[in-house]
Amino acid sequence: MDALLKIVQTINMYLSDYILIILLIGAGLYFTVRTRFVQVRCFGEGLKQVFGGIFKKEKNSGINSFQALATAVAAQVGTGNIVGACGAILVGGPGAIFWMWIIAFFGMATIYAEAVLAQDTKVKQTDGTYAGGPVYYIKKAFPNGFGTFLAKFFAISAFLALGFMGAMVQSNSIGESMATAFSIPSWVVGVVVAALSALIFLGGAKRIASVTEKIVPVMAILYLVGGIIILIARAKYLPESIGMIFKYAFQPDAIIGGGIGYALKTAISQGAKRGLFSNEAGMGSTPHAHALAEVKKPHDQGVAAMIGVFIDTFVVLTMTGLVVISTLYTSDGILASGSADGVAKTNMAMLAFGKVFGSTGAGIFVAICLFFFAFSTIISWNYFGKINFENLFGKKSLPIYYIIATVFIFLGSLASNDLVWELTDMFNQLMVLPNVIAIVALGGIVAKSAKKDK
Repeated sequence: MDALLKIVQTINMYLSDYILIILLIGAGLYFTVRTRFVQVRCFGEGLKQVFGGIFKKEKNSGINSFQALATAVAAQVGTGNIVGACGAILVGGPGAIFWMWIIAFFGMATIYAEAVLAQDTKVKQTDGTYAGGPVYYIKKAFPNGFGTFLAKFFAISAFLALGFMGAMVQSNSIGESMATAFSIPSWVVGVVVAALSALIFLGGAKRIASVTEKIVPVMAILYLVGGIIILIARAKYLPESIGMIFKYAFQPDAIIGGGIGYALKTAISQGAKRGLFSNEAGMGSTPHAHALAEVKKPHDQGVAAMIGVFIDTFVVLTMTGLVVISTLYTSDGILASGSADGVAKTNMAMLAFGKVFGSTGAGIFVAICLFFFAFSTIISWNYFGKINFENLFGKKSLPIYYIIATVFIFLGSLASNDLVWELTDMFNQLMVLPNVIAIVALGGIVAKSAKKDK
C-alpha cells in the first residue's frame, strides 16, 4: 500500500505541477481569444440569465438555468474552498490568491465552452430531463475508435473520482468536523449523511436540482456573512491584507524563502492548482449539470456557467483568503499564531475564525459550513458519476452504483486514508485530459456560439 501511495503521489505531482497547469491555462487562453473575451463581454448577460430565472420553471424538463447552475456550484463550492485556499496560502503565501484570480478569469472562458458543448450534444431522456456531458461531446469530436476510447477513459475516471472516492473524502470532512465541534460519533454522522444522500439520489435529476437550488444560496450566504463579520472585526488590517495579495504575487520570496524563481513558481503553481480544482473549469464535471438546463440556445447556459466560476473563486474562495490573511499573517509574512504551532491547511480556517468567534464558536461555524459544502458536493458528484456509470454499464446497473456510492459515503465518515485522497486527486486530474482535448477540437462550435450572443 505504501509503494502504491508513492506511485500515485508521483503521478499526481507531474500531472498537477506540469501537464495540467499548461493544459488548462492554455485552454483558458485559447477560448478567451476565440470567444473574444466572452467572460467580459457577456458577464452581465450571465447574471441576468441566472438570477432572472430563479423563480422560472421550464414546462418540459422542470430545470432552468439557475437550478442547473446551482447543481454545478454545489459541486464546485466544496471543502476545497476552505481547505484548498488555506493550503495554497500556507505553501504559496498570500500571493497565491492573486494567481487564483488569474486562473479563474481564463477559466470562465473554458467553462463557457464546456457548457455550450454540453448543451449542443445533450440528449432527452424518458422522464423529460436531459443528460449530457463530456462523454457526449467527446464522441462528437472524435466519431471513431479514438473517441470511444477517450469517452470510456473519461467515464471510468469520472465515476471513480466523483461517485465513489470523491464522495468518500467529502464525507470524511463532514465526519471529522462534526465530531470535533459537536462530539457526535463519526459513524452516526456517516449513517445520516449516507441516508440523506441515498434519498436524494433516488429522486433523479429533478430532485437534485430542487435540493441544490435551496442549499447553495443558504451555504453561500452563511459562509459570506461569517466572513464579513471577521473582516469587519479586522477592518484595520484589511487594506494591508489586500496589499499583501498583490505584493507577494510578484515578491513571494519574502514569505516563502529561497530564490525569487523558486518562490514565484511555488506561488503560481499553488494558486493555479488550488484555483483550477476549486472552480473545476476544464475538469469536465460541471458540464453534466449544465446539460440539464432547458434554454433557448447553448450560449445562454454558457454565460450562466461563467457565473459559477465567479462565485466559487472571486467570492467564496477570496473570502477564505482574506479571512486567513487578515487574522493570521503579519506584515513581515509570519503566521501570527506561529508556523511551528501546529498550523496546517486543515485547521487554518478554524484558527482564523477563532480570532473573533473564539475556538468553540469557530469550530461550530466551520463544521456547519463544511457540512453544507461537502454534502452539496456529494449529491452533485454522485449524479455526475451516475451518468458516466450508466454510459458504461447501462441503466440496469444503476442499483449497484447507488449501493456502492452509499457505502463509500458511510465508510468515508469513519476513517481517512491517504491513498483514497491521492487516488481521488489522480482520477480528478485524469478527467481533464480527454475533456480538454475534446473541447479544443470542437472550438469552432464554441466560437460560433459566442458570435451569436446577441
